Amino acid sequence: MEHDLGDTHRSFAFSDKVRVFSSDYLKCCFYISEKKTPDSLFTSKLYSKLISTSQMLEDFLDFHGAKNNADWYLYREASATIRHLSLGAYCQKHILNRLCFYDIPDIDAFRSQGEKTIAFLNTVLSNLAPVIISEAARLNITMPETRFTGADFPGIISGEMLKYDIDDDAKDVQKRQVVKIASDFLSIARTFDSLSFYEPHTYAEMAAMVPDKVDEVEICRFEMMVHNLQSSFDTYVSHGGFRFGNEKLRSLRSYFSVVLHLLQMMGRLLHFYERHLREAGYKDTYKRVQEQLIELVNPETLLDRTINYGLYYACHYLQTGKKLAREILNENIERDAITVGIPVRLGFHSRPSLLVAKIVQHFGGQVELVVGNDRFDASSVLDIQWAGGKIQKEQITEVVFEGDARALDDIKILAGVNYGEDIMGKGVSLPPELSYLR
Repeated sequence: MEHDLGDTHRSFAFSDKVRVFSSDYLKCCFYISEKKTPDSLFTSKLYSKLISTSQMLEDFLDFHGAKNNADWYLYREASATIRHLSLGAYCQKHILNRLCFYDIPDIDAFRSQGEKTIAFLNTVLSNLAPVIISEAARLNITMPETRFTGADFPGIISGEMLKYDIDDDAKDVQKRQVVKIASDFLSIARTFDSLSFYEPHTYAEMAAMVPDKVDEVEICRFEMMVHNLQSSFDTYVSHGGFRFGNEKLRSLRSYFSVVLHLLQMMGRLLHFYERHLREAGYKDTYKRVQEQLIELVNPETLLDRTINYGLYYACHYLQTGKKLAREILNENIERDAITVGIPVRLGFHSRPSLLVAKIVQHFGGQVELVVGNDRFDASSVLDIQWAGGKIQKEQITEVVFEGDARALDDIKILAGVNYGEDIMGKGVSLPPELSYLR
Protein backbone atom coordinates (compact mmCIF):
# COMPACT_ATOMS: atom_id res chain seq x y z
CA MET A 1 0.00 0.00 0.00
CA GLU A 2 1.46 3.33 -1.05
CA HIS A 3 1.61 6.28 1.36
CA ASP A 4 1.53 9.95 0.47
CA LEU A 5 4.66 11.27 2.22
CA GLY A 6 3.54 14.81 1.55
CA ASP A 7 0.36 14.18 3.53
CA THR A 8 2.34 12.55 6.36
CA HIS A 9 4.48 15.69 6.74
CA ARG A 10 1.75 18.21 6.11
CA SER A 11 2.00 21.43 8.09
CA PHE A 12 -0.48 22.19 10.86
CA ALA A 13 -2.03 25.59 11.47
CA PHE A 14 -0.96 27.58 14.56
CA SER A 15 -4.39 26.97 16.15
CA ASP A 16 -3.99 23.20 15.77
CA LYS A 17 -0.50 23.17 17.24
CA VAL A 18 -1.27 25.47 20.14
CA ARG A 19 -4.07 23.05 21.09
CA VAL A 20 -1.59 20.13 21.02
CA PHE A 21 1.08 21.98 23.02
CA SER A 22 -1.51 23.27 25.50
CA SER A 23 -3.37 19.99 26.07
CA ASP A 24 -1.47 18.36 28.97
CA TYR A 25 -0.56 21.79 30.36
CA LEU A 26 -4.25 22.72 30.60
CA LYS A 27 -5.08 19.28 31.98
CA CYS A 28 -2.69 20.05 34.85
CA CYS A 29 -4.40 23.40 35.36
CA PHE A 30 -7.84 21.76 35.43
CA TYR A 31 -6.55 19.14 37.88
CA ILE A 32 -5.25 21.84 40.22
CA SER A 33 -8.28 24.10 39.78
CA GLU A 34 -11.02 21.47 40.04
CA LYS A 35 -9.44 19.63 42.96
CA LYS A 36 -8.65 22.90 44.75
CA THR A 37 -5.44 20.97 45.20
CA PRO A 38 -4.22 20.74 48.83
CA ASP A 39 -0.50 20.71 49.48
CA SER A 40 -0.53 16.91 49.81
CA LEU A 41 -1.63 16.57 46.18
CA PHE A 42 1.20 18.75 44.89
CA THR A 43 3.59 15.86 44.33
CA SER A 44 7.00 15.77 42.64
CA LYS A 45 5.34 14.10 39.66
CA LEU A 46 2.80 16.92 39.32
CA TYR A 47 5.60 19.52 39.48
CA SER A 48 7.53 17.54 36.87
CA LYS A 49 4.53 17.49 34.54
CA LEU A 50 3.99 21.22 35.03
CA ILE A 51 7.67 21.88 34.27
CA SER A 52 7.79 19.82 31.07
CA THR A 53 4.45 20.93 29.63
CA SER A 54 4.96 24.62 30.41
CA GLN A 55 8.45 24.57 28.88
CA MET A 56 7.20 22.98 25.67
CA LEU A 57 4.38 25.52 25.45
CA GLU A 58 6.66 28.45 26.25
CA ASP A 59 9.14 27.37 23.56
CA PHE A 60 6.31 26.98 21.03
CA LEU A 61 4.86 30.40 21.82
CA ASP A 62 8.28 32.08 21.73
CA PHE A 63 9.00 30.56 18.33
CA HIS A 64 5.78 32.12 17.01
CA GLY A 65 6.42 35.57 18.49
CA ALA A 66 4.08 35.57 21.52
CA LYS A 67 6.49 37.86 23.42
CA ASN A 68 5.65 40.60 20.93
CA ASN A 69 1.92 39.98 20.59
CA ALA A 70 -0.57 41.78 22.84
CA ASP A 71 -3.16 38.98 22.57
CA TRP A 72 -0.81 36.13 23.48
CA TYR A 73 1.66 37.81 25.84
CA LEU A 74 -0.16 36.96 29.09
CA TYR A 75 -0.62 33.32 28.08
CA ARG A 76 3.10 33.13 27.33
CA GLU A 77 4.12 34.84 30.60
CA ALA A 78 1.85 32.53 32.57
CA SER A 79 3.61 29.48 31.09
CA ALA A 80 6.99 30.94 32.13
CA THR A 81 5.63 31.63 35.61
CA ILE A 82 4.36 28.06 35.96
CA ARG A 83 7.70 26.67 34.78
CA HIS A 84 9.99 28.62 37.10
CA LEU A 85 7.81 28.33 40.20
CA SER A 86 7.30 24.60 39.57
CA LEU A 87 11.07 24.16 39.21
CA GLY A 88 11.53 25.95 42.54
CA ALA A 89 8.80 23.89 44.16
CA TYR A 90 10.27 20.65 42.81
CA CYS A 91 13.63 21.45 44.46
CA GLN A 92 11.94 22.37 47.74
CA LYS A 93 9.80 19.21 47.65
CA HIS A 94 12.98 17.18 47.14
CA ILE A 95 14.52 18.78 50.24
CA LEU A 96 11.46 17.96 52.35
CA ASN A 97 11.34 14.39 51.03
CA ARG A 98 15.02 13.85 51.87
CA LEU A 99 15.09 15.49 55.31
CA CYS A 100 14.97 12.13 57.08
CA PHE A 101 18.28 11.23 55.43
CA TYR A 102 20.09 14.52 56.06
CA ASP A 103 22.45 14.54 59.03
CA ILE A 104 22.33 18.28 59.74
CA PRO A 105 21.48 20.43 62.79
CA ASP A 106 18.45 22.72 63.30
CA ILE A 107 16.28 20.33 61.30
CA ASP A 108 12.94 21.25 62.91
CA ALA A 109 13.24 24.99 62.21
CA PHE A 110 14.52 24.24 58.72
CA ARG A 111 11.58 21.92 58.02
CA SER A 112 9.10 24.50 59.28
CA GLN A 113 10.51 27.20 57.00
CA GLY A 114 10.66 24.79 54.09
CA GLU A 115 7.00 23.86 54.52
CA LYS A 116 6.12 27.56 54.61
CA THR A 117 8.02 28.05 51.35
CA ILE A 118 6.35 25.23 49.47
CA ALA A 119 2.92 26.25 50.79
CA PHE A 120 3.46 29.70 49.27
CA LEU A 121 4.49 28.23 45.90
CA ASN A 122 1.52 25.82 45.91
CA THR A 123 -0.87 28.68 46.64
CA VAL A 124 0.52 30.68 43.72
CA LEU A 125 0.18 27.70 41.37
CA SER A 126 -3.41 27.19 42.58
CA ASN A 127 -4.20 30.84 41.92
CA LEU A 128 -2.60 30.73 38.48
CA ALA A 129 -4.48 27.65 37.21
CA PRO A 130 -7.96 29.24 36.74
CA VAL A 131 -6.41 32.38 35.23
CA ILE A 132 -4.62 30.24 32.62
CA ILE A 133 -7.80 28.31 31.81
CA SER A 134 -9.72 31.57 31.41
CA GLU A 135 -6.99 33.00 29.15
CA ALA A 136 -6.96 29.84 27.02
CA ALA A 137 -10.74 30.15 26.57
CA ARG A 138 -10.38 33.79 25.56
CA LEU A 139 -7.84 32.75 22.93
CA ASN A 140 -10.24 30.07 21.62
CA ILE A 141 -7.85 27.24 22.42
CA THR A 142 -9.76 23.94 22.27
CA MET A 143 -9.96 22.47 25.76
CA PRO A 144 -8.75 18.90 26.38
CA GLU A 145 -11.55 16.36 26.52
CA THR A 146 -9.99 14.22 29.27
CA ARG A 147 -8.72 15.09 32.74
CA PHE A 148 -5.89 13.97 34.98
CA THR A 149 -6.73 12.23 38.26
CA GLY A 150 -4.84 11.74 41.50
CA ALA A 151 -3.63 8.36 40.21
CA ASP A 152 -1.57 10.20 37.58
CA PHE A 153 0.44 12.01 40.27
CA PRO A 154 1.39 9.61 43.09
CA GLY A 155 3.82 10.79 45.76
CA ILE A 156 7.45 9.71 45.50
CA ILE A 157 7.52 8.11 48.98
CA SER A 158 6.20 4.62 49.70
CA GLY A 159 6.08 2.65 52.94
CA GLU A 160 9.09 0.47 52.24
CA MET A 161 12.77 0.68 51.35
CA LEU A 162 14.64 -1.59 48.96
CA LYS A 163 17.17 -3.92 50.53
CA TYR A 164 20.56 -2.29 51.13
CA ASP A 165 22.76 -4.99 49.59
CA ILE A 166 25.56 -3.06 47.87
CA ASP A 167 28.13 -2.37 50.58
CA ASP A 168 29.86 0.86 49.65
CA ASP A 169 32.07 0.82 52.75
CA ALA A 170 34.54 -1.42 50.94
CA LYS A 171 35.23 1.26 48.34
CA ASP A 172 38.86 2.35 48.40
CA VAL A 173 38.49 5.98 49.41
CA GLN A 174 41.59 7.88 48.38
CA LYS A 175 42.59 10.38 51.03
CA ARG A 176 43.63 12.81 48.31
CA GLN A 177 40.03 12.99 47.04
CA VAL A 178 38.59 13.40 50.52
CA VAL A 179 41.08 16.22 51.21
CA LYS A 180 40.13 17.98 47.96
CA ILE A 181 36.40 17.71 48.68
CA ALA A 182 36.76 19.02 52.25
CA SER A 183 39.02 21.85 51.03
CA ASP A 184 36.58 22.79 48.27
CA PHE A 185 33.73 22.86 50.79
CA LEU A 186 35.69 25.27 52.99
CA SER A 187 36.57 27.43 49.98
CA ILE A 188 32.92 27.69 48.92
CA ALA A 189 31.88 28.46 52.49
CA ARG A 190 34.39 31.33 52.62
CA THR A 191 32.89 32.89 49.49
CA PHE A 192 29.52 32.97 51.25
CA ASP A 193 30.85 34.74 54.35
CA SER A 194 29.86 38.17 53.04
CA LEU A 195 26.27 37.01 52.42
CA SER A 196 25.64 35.54 55.87
CA PHE A 197 23.08 37.23 58.13
CA TYR A 198 21.35 36.46 61.42
CA GLU A 199 18.14 38.51 61.40
CA PRO A 200 15.49 38.41 58.64
CA HIS A 201 15.85 41.14 56.03
CA THR A 202 13.03 43.63 55.49
CA TYR A 203 11.38 43.87 52.06
CA ALA A 204 13.24 47.14 51.39
CA GLU A 205 16.57 45.48 52.24
CA MET A 206 15.82 42.48 50.03
CA ALA A 207 14.71 44.68 47.13
CA ALA A 208 18.02 46.54 47.45
CA MET A 209 19.97 43.26 47.52
CA VAL A 210 18.38 41.79 44.39
CA PRO A 211 19.93 42.01 41.86
CA ASP A 212 22.73 44.35 43.00
CA LYS A 213 24.24 41.96 45.56
CA VAL A 214 22.42 38.67 44.94
CA ASP A 215 21.21 37.70 41.49
CA GLU A 216 20.39 34.62 39.42
CA VAL A 217 23.77 34.57 37.66
CA GLU A 218 25.76 34.60 40.91
CA ILE A 219 23.57 32.00 42.60
CA CYS A 220 23.77 29.71 39.56
CA ARG A 221 27.57 30.07 39.62
CA PHE A 222 27.63 28.91 43.24
CA GLU A 223 25.14 26.16 42.38
CA MET A 224 27.56 24.78 39.77
CA MET A 225 30.43 24.87 42.27
CA VAL A 226 28.43 22.88 44.84
CA HIS A 227 27.12 20.55 42.12
CA ASN A 228 30.72 19.77 41.10
CA LEU A 229 31.58 19.14 44.75
CA GLN A 230 28.72 16.63 45.12
CA SER A 231 29.61 14.97 41.80
CA SER A 232 33.22 14.51 42.96
CA PHE A 233 32.01 12.97 46.21
CA ASP A 234 29.66 10.54 44.47
CA THR A 235 32.30 9.62 41.87
CA TYR A 236 35.37 9.20 44.06
CA VAL A 237 34.09 8.61 47.60
CA SER A 238 30.73 6.86 47.60
CA HIS A 239 28.34 5.98 44.76
CA GLY A 240 25.58 5.16 47.24
CA GLY A 241 25.86 8.31 49.32
CA PHE A 242 26.72 6.43 52.56
CA ARG A 243 23.29 5.58 53.94
CA PHE A 244 25.40 3.54 56.32
CA GLY A 245 29.14 3.60 56.93
CA ASN A 246 31.47 6.52 57.48
CA GLU A 247 29.40 8.88 59.59
CA LYS A 248 31.49 11.99 59.07
CA LEU A 249 31.60 11.68 55.30
CA ARG A 250 27.87 10.98 55.18
CA SER A 251 27.22 14.05 57.30
CA LEU A 252 29.45 16.27 55.14
CA ARG A 253 27.54 15.18 52.04
CA SER A 254 24.29 16.15 53.78
CA TYR A 255 25.59 19.70 54.23
CA PHE A 256 26.50 20.35 50.62
CA SER A 257 23.54 18.38 49.24
CA VAL A 258 20.97 20.51 51.07
CA VAL A 259 22.86 23.68 50.05
CA LEU A 260 22.81 22.53 46.40
CA HIS A 261 19.03 22.11 46.36
CA LEU A 262 18.49 25.43 48.13
CA LEU A 263 20.61 27.17 45.50
CA GLN A 264 18.69 25.41 42.71
CA MET A 265 15.41 26.67 44.17
CA MET A 266 16.79 30.19 44.65
CA GLY A 267 18.04 30.32 41.07
CA ARG A 268 14.56 29.64 39.69
CA LEU A 269 12.83 32.13 41.98
CA LEU A 270 15.43 34.84 41.32
CA HIS A 271 15.11 34.32 37.57
CA PHE A 272 11.35 34.76 37.80
CA TYR A 273 11.61 37.82 40.04
CA GLU A 274 14.30 39.56 37.96
CA ARG A 275 12.86 38.71 34.56
CA HIS A 276 9.11 38.81 35.13
CA LEU A 277 8.29 40.86 38.25
CA ARG A 278 11.06 43.44 38.46
CA GLU A 279 11.66 44.44 34.82
CA ALA A 280 8.57 44.93 32.67
CA GLY A 281 9.89 47.06 29.81
CA TYR A 282 8.26 50.27 28.68
CA LYS A 283 5.32 48.96 26.60
CA ASP A 284 1.83 49.21 28.14
CA THR A 285 1.15 45.52 27.41
CA TYR A 286 4.26 44.47 29.32
CA LYS A 287 3.40 46.66 32.28
CA ARG A 288 -0.22 45.51 32.36
CA VAL A 289 0.77 41.84 32.35
CA GLN A 290 3.41 42.48 35.01
CA GLU A 291 0.76 44.04 37.24
CA GLN A 292 -1.44 40.97 36.74
CA LEU A 293 1.45 38.68 37.71
CA ILE A 294 2.19 40.78 40.81
CA GLU A 295 -1.43 40.26 41.89
CA LEU A 296 -0.89 36.50 41.61
CA VAL A 297 2.72 36.25 42.88
CA ASN A 298 3.40 38.60 45.80
CA PRO A 299 6.95 39.96 45.26
CA GLU A 300 7.50 40.55 48.98
CA THR A 301 6.69 36.94 49.88
CA LEU A 302 8.68 35.62 46.94
CA LEU A 303 11.78 37.54 48.05
CA ASP A 304 11.21 36.55 51.67
CA ARG A 305 11.24 32.85 50.74
CA THR A 306 14.21 33.34 48.41
CA ILE A 307 16.39 35.37 50.80
CA ASN A 308 15.14 34.86 54.38
CA TYR A 309 14.71 31.12 53.81
CA GLY A 310 16.82 30.02 50.82
CA LEU A 311 19.88 32.25 51.20
CA TYR A 312 19.78 32.19 55.00
CA TYR A 313 19.89 28.40 55.23
CA ALA A 314 22.39 28.03 52.38
CA CYS A 315 24.76 30.30 54.33
CA HIS A 316 23.83 28.66 57.64
CA TYR A 317 24.65 25.12 56.53
CA LEU A 318 27.85 26.17 54.78
CA GLN A 319 29.00 27.90 57.97
CA THR A 320 27.94 25.12 60.37
CA GLY A 321 29.53 22.51 58.11
CA LYS A 322 32.96 24.15 58.34
CA LYS A 323 33.89 22.46 61.62
CA LEU A 324 33.14 19.00 60.23
CA ALA A 325 34.97 19.73 56.97
CA ARG A 326 38.08 20.83 58.92
CA GLU A 327 37.95 17.66 61.04
CA ILE A 328 37.76 15.48 57.94
CA LEU A 329 40.49 17.51 56.26
CA ASN A 330 42.91 17.26 59.19
CA GLU A 331 42.26 13.52 59.55
CA ASN A 332 43.21 12.92 55.91
CA ILE A 333 45.87 15.47 54.96
CA GLU A 334 49.46 14.50 54.39
CA ARG A 335 51.47 16.07 57.19
CA ASP A 336 55.02 17.33 57.04
CA ALA A 337 57.41 19.81 58.65
CA ILE A 338 59.69 22.42 57.11
CA THR A 339 62.39 24.68 58.51
CA VAL A 340 62.59 28.13 56.95
CA GLY A 341 64.18 31.47 57.69
CA ILE A 342 62.27 34.40 59.12
CA PRO A 343 61.56 37.57 57.07
CA VAL A 344 64.88 39.40 56.78
CA ARG A 345 65.27 42.62 58.83
CA LEU A 346 61.64 43.20 59.84
CA GLY A 347 60.52 39.73 60.97
CA PHE A 348 56.88 38.64 61.07
CA HIS A 349 55.16 42.01 60.92
CA SER A 350 51.81 42.57 59.15
CA ARG A 351 52.56 41.68 55.51
CA PRO A 352 54.48 38.39 56.01
CA SER A 353 52.05 37.28 58.71
CA LEU A 354 49.07 37.99 56.46
CA LEU A 355 50.55 36.11 53.49
CA VAL A 356 51.38 33.03 55.58
CA ALA A 357 47.89 33.03 57.11
CA LYS A 358 46.30 33.37 53.66
CA ILE A 359 48.21 30.33 52.41
CA VAL A 360 47.03 28.22 55.35
CA GLN A 361 43.45 29.48 54.98
CA HIS A 362 43.55 28.75 51.25
CA PHE A 363 44.19 25.05 51.85
CA GLY A 364 42.14 24.79 55.03
CA GLY A 365 44.29 22.21 56.84
CA GLN A 366 45.96 22.73 60.20
CA VAL A 367 49.41 24.32 60.20
CA GLU A 368 51.35 25.39 63.28
CA LEU A 369 54.32 27.74 63.58
CA VAL A 370 56.73 26.18 66.09
CA VAL A 371 59.06 28.47 68.01
CA GLY A 372 61.02 26.56 70.63
CA ASN A 373 58.47 24.84 72.87
CA ASP A 374 55.63 27.14 71.80
CA ARG A 375 53.11 26.49 69.01
CA PHE A 376 51.11 29.14 67.17
CA ASP A 377 48.17 28.81 64.78
CA ALA A 378 49.56 29.70 61.35
CA SER A 379 46.09 30.52 59.98
CA SER A 380 45.88 33.45 62.43
CA VAL A 381 47.67 36.73 61.64
CA LEU A 382 47.54 37.66 65.31
CA ASP A 383 49.09 34.34 66.40
CA ILE A 384 51.93 34.69 63.89
CA GLN A 385 52.64 38.22 65.11
CA TRP A 386 52.68 36.97 68.70
CA ALA A 387 55.26 34.41 67.55
CA GLY A 388 57.14 37.22 65.81
CA GLY A 389 57.57 38.99 69.13
CA LYS A 390 59.12 35.90 70.71
CA ILE A 391 61.33 35.37 67.63
CA GLN A 392 62.62 38.94 67.79
CA LYS A 393 63.17 38.87 71.54
CA GLU A 394 65.15 35.61 71.39
CA GLN A 395 66.92 36.58 68.14
CA ILE A 396 65.78 33.39 66.38
CA THR A 397 66.70 33.12 62.68
CA GLU A 398 64.84 29.95 61.66
CA VAL A 399 61.42 28.54 62.52
CA VAL A 400 59.52 25.32 61.87
CA PHE A 401 56.09 25.01 60.26
CA GLU A 402 54.24 21.71 60.83
CA GLY A 403 50.99 20.43 59.33
CA ASP A 404 49.27 20.34 55.94
CA ALA A 405 51.98 19.44 53.40
CA ARG A 406 50.19 21.35 50.63
CA ALA A 407 50.36 24.60 52.58
CA LEU A 408 53.95 23.93 53.65
CA ASP A 409 55.04 23.66 50.00
CA ASP A 410 53.72 27.17 49.34
CA ILE A 411 55.09 28.60 52.60
CA LYS A 412 58.52 27.35 51.49
CA ILE A 413 58.08 29.17 48.16
CA LEU A 414 56.99 32.31 50.01
CA ALA A 415 59.97 32.13 52.35
CA GLY A 416 62.20 31.82 49.27
CA VAL A 417 61.19 35.36 48.21
CA ASN A 418 61.54 36.76 51.75
CA TYR A 419 57.80 36.48 52.37
CA GLY A 420 56.92 38.86 49.53
CA GLU A 421 58.97 41.92 50.45
CA ASP A 422 62.44 43.41 50.16
CA ILE A 423 64.65 44.16 53.16
CA MET A 424 63.08 47.62 53.44
CA GLY A 425 59.63 46.10 53.88
CA LYS A 426 58.31 47.00 50.42
CA GLY A 427 56.23 44.44 48.54
CA VAL A 428 57.80 42.43 45.70
CA SER A 429 56.25 40.30 42.97
CA LEU A 430 55.18 36.84 44.08
CA PRO A 431 55.93 33.65 42.08
CA PRO A 432 53.13 32.33 39.79
CA GLU A 433 52.47 29.44 42.21
CA LEU A 434 51.23 32.00 44.74
CA SER A 435 49.01 33.97 42.36
CA TYR A 436 45.99 33.29 44.60
CA LEU A 437 47.53 35.61 47.22
CA ARG A 438 47.32 38.68 45.00
